Amino acid sequence: IVAFGDSLTAGFGVAPNESYPAQLAKQIQENGLQYEVINAGVSGETSAGGVRRIEWILKSQPTVVILELGVNDGLRGLPLQQTYTNLHTIIERLKAEGVRVILAGMRIPVNYGEKYTGEFFEMYKRLAQEFKIPLIPFLLEGVAAQPGLNQGDGVHPTAEGYTIVAQNVWHTLEPILNKM
Repeated sequence: IVAFGDSLTAGFGVAPNESYPAQLAKQIQENGLQYEVINAGVSGETSAGGVRRIEWILKSQPTVVILELGVNDGLRGLPLQQTYTNLHTIIERLKAEGVRVILAGMRIPVNYGEKYTGEFFEMYKRLAQEFKIPLIPFLLEGVAAQPGLNQGDGVHPTAEGYTIVAQNVWHTLEPILNKM
């Protein structure tokens, strides 16, 4: 299982064993499942960077990829069509290799404008429907904007916040692993 994303996947600001992929690996092990979790998170990564890294991701021969990219595009105000095209390319490439993809939906702050933020959030639903892949509606559900669950920057979760993020992922991942 490859967790493919940006700083939210990498575990920016917390110990490596507190990142969501590390906590997810522990959850998988506790449930008696035999899967290795690879943290392929890179801080600052954009969807374009993800396109450039796709062949490297495929070298790990993943069965499942949890794709969490696009939020840095949104925070930079990049055109949504560009982000959509990049995510589409990544998903298409992964699926062409028989990889099961789980897409992590993201939100950006409302100060980017109601239209942009709404379309940004909907982009993930659209991609999940197009490719018929599972969607984690919002990776940071229950964590975003919660002072005690985020670091001082208000963006990156604390270790406790990442525990909730890992559970958000687990709710979507567990039924898939149990069917494999």
